Amino acid sequence: MGIFDFLTGEFIDVIHWVDDTRDTMVWRFEREGHEIKYGAKLTVREGQAAVFVHEGQLADVFTPGLYMLETNNMPILTTLQHWDHGFKSPFKSEIYFVNTTRFNDLKWGTKNPIMLRDPEFGPTRIRAYGTYTIRVKDPARFMVEIVGTDGEFTMDEISYQIRNIIVQEFSRVIAASGIPVLDMAANTADLGKLIAAEVAPVLDTYGLEMPEFYIENISLPPAVEAALDKRTSMGLAGDLGKFTQYSAAEAMTAAAQNPSGGGGMGAGLGMGMGMAMAQQMASGQPGGPWGTRPAAPAPSVAPPPPPVERVWHVAENGQTSGPFSRARLGRMAAAGEITRDTYVWTAGQDGWKRAEDVQDLAQLFTILPPPPPGA
Repeated sequence: MGIFDFLTGEFIDVIHWVDDTRDTMVWRFEREGHEIKYGAKLTVREGQAAVFVHEGQLADVFTPGLYMLETNNMPILTTLQHWDHGFKSPFKSEIYFVNTTRFNDLKWGTKNPIMLRDPEFGPTRIRAYGTYTIRVKDPARFMVEIVGTDGEFTMDEISYQIRNIIVQEFSRVIAASGIPVLDMAANTADLGKLIAAEVAPVLDTYGLEMPEFYIENISLPPAVEAALDKRTSMGLAGDLGKFTQYSAAEAMTAAAQNPSGGGGMGAGLGMGMGMAMAQQMASGQPGGPWGTRPAAPAPSVAPPPPPVERVWHVAENGQTSGPFSRARLGRMAAAGEITRDTYVWTAGQDGWKRAEDVQDLAQLFTILPPPPPGA
């Protein structure tokens, strides 16, 4: 091999990058002491950008395409080198390839609970997590603000900072939204758009953008969730007295079947609870199951809770009002504000019914004669 062929081989004349990773954002073209030949070919594929850095200064940025590295294609570098159109010698510059595709399925989450004031529960704490995507929007700004001289910059090196920005804006938006915790699940799409809009200006200063942002879950502390589940169970039970009897029966069964700590003690406890329930049920029925009514309830049995007054909602002209007590509805009936045909609803009732079809309210209209037949 002649000296000319050796010198020709020392000069790089083909520059390109094929990314075989999933998290590389920036990769520096390694020259290993080789110089770049004037007129070399630069290949920039779709989803890439090539950034030239000459003597510490950011020069030209190339978008996808095939380029011949000449003065007409490198205006900034030509100015920095003081080249004229006849300059043909090799030159040295650092070349960085920037991945401009989306980095998907990136995770975010609240490291600590977020304090907020809920309209229904009062002061409470929530946690949340989800996913987002990131892409480089401005390669030059990204190189200057984030990468610097890093020869291989990965997504892991900036994901922690992005998560901090997301959590900060999420906390601020959620605390100021005023949306009840129980309604947040139905508004995650709108909340995600608000948070992405708040994060966008900060990412723009880095040369990044967030095309997608998702909230997968918003949860309460375990103690609050347990209390909420109990409240839901009580609502489903309906009658508090029946719910208490059901809970006592469940406890009796569990105690009788518990083999640990002595099966005799569990069985004795279950038998005692069963006898107490039998006495309570017998005291509320004439004659009881043994044909006699106890003279007085057992001292250990607490009296049943007072009945809960029912309240009603009224529907007129497509609008609902209430709730109203039965006494208030009586005054409204006397004043002509509601009639027999007014639709009402209360908890536990199967749909809306006319007031005269509800046994508890039909008596409110007996002071006036019903409409004549055929009216």
